[in-house]
Amino acid sequence: MVDVKTCIDSSQEKMDMAIMYLEESLAHIRAGKASPRLLDGIRVDSYGSMVPLSNVAAINTPDARSIVIKPWDKGMFRPIEKAIIDSDLGIMPENNGEMIRIGIPPLTEERRKQLAKQCKAEGETAKVSVRNARRDGIDALKKAVKDGLAEDEQKNAEAKLQKIHDKYIKQIDEMLAEKDKEIMTV
Repeated sequence: MVDVKTCIDSSQEKMDMAIMYLEESLAHIRAGKASPRLLDGIRVDSYGSMVPLSNVAAINTPDARSIVIKPWDKGMFRPIEKAIIDSDLGIMPENNGEMIRIGIPPLTEERRKQLAKQCKAEGETAKVSVRNARRDGIDALKKAVKDGLAEDEQKNAEAKLQKIHDKYIKQIDEMLAEKDKEIMTV
């Protein structure tokens, strides 16, 4: 027989994963401020294998408008520049022989709207994941009724699952509102 607590915990774990995915996605969306996390998704060809940029260089943000990358190996300048240019950052790196500097330009109004739209799309993906987790939990509870679970216990579990679902949806909305505010602040 299916345990109600296990079913709810499983659904809640899936919802947690959706929130973590959203946090990660929103961290990669540039909001006009320099952050080393902008470069997290960039992989560099290092001696024949693709490795994260942070594995081949030190990444710092000396001020709010620039990121400085200091490769540990002088031979890595070209591959790092190529990886940054090929990425979807849309920013041209400057190389002075000692370090690579990336200037973060201020966002235009059009770009801000684009980024806000991108955030909403990421948020909708997370909401769909949360809803799917709730649906899977409810389906498991309905199967459990066939296996001998009391119907009122199932209804109580469904209500609990709905409350958890509502809490996560509210959390997603708050995260999106915060990121939207960050993007739209000039």
